[in-house]
Amino acid sequence: VVPECNPQDIAQWKNRGIIANPNCSTIQMVQILKPLDDAYGINRVDVATYQAASGAGKEGMEELVVQLQKFFEFKLDECEPKVFAHQLAFNVIPHIDVFLDNDYTKEEMKMVNETQKILHKNMEVSATCVRVPVLRSHSEAITIHFDRDVDAAAAREVLRKAPSIVVVDEPAAKKYPMPSISSDTNETYVGRIRTDNYRKNVLHLWCSADQIRVGAATNAVRIAQKWIEMQE
Repeated sequence: VVPECNPQDIAQWKNRGIIANPNCSTIQMVQILKPLDDAYGINRVDVATYQAASGAGKEGMEELVVQLQKFFEFKLDECEPKVFAHQLAFNVIPHIDVFLDNDYTKEEMKMVNETQKILHKNMEVSATCVRVPVLRSHSEAITIHFDRDVDAAAAREVLRKAPSIVVVDEPAAKKYPMPSISSDTNETYVGRIRTDNYRKNVLHLWCSADQIRVGAATNAVRIAQKWIEMQE
């Protein structure tokens, strides 16, 4: 459940006695997709994630910090990666979780399946999940295909009115979402909103959110708050 998207599904807790928190990368994406889908109708989403080391837990963050320290001591070659498949410092790794028979990773298929489930829509979703040498906050480059033409300025206004979303989109002033902005906050930041050069029904955008808060703890608190409201 993501309360901004499918609060009605909270009621299903009575059937199983549990309310599931989705994957962290899925949460920040569907918070953006939901208002846009309501306004224009989405038929396909392509996303590439830039996921922070702390997405692999405290050990992942510590491994990155140690590698950075060893680099400046000229001892990086002495560091054997344990949490990640390869050295993460000064590197990007297109591999999060295990690879499946379809050549996608489990993380990527989570984003596919959870997006369809949360939005109650059998839209096409394709994901490439990448680990990057950032301590905190996941970022995503998202391409959205709509049922009709979409004006970027209008889409920007839709997102400005959406809950838990902060639009930071002033490229001329060098203002756009970054992990340094989103870390330690409870909002999903979105920017670089632009219409495709060739297809007017396609929108590109960039987002960043603290995966520990937005992608886990804050979403759980919002679920609890919504559940309490439903009991009153």
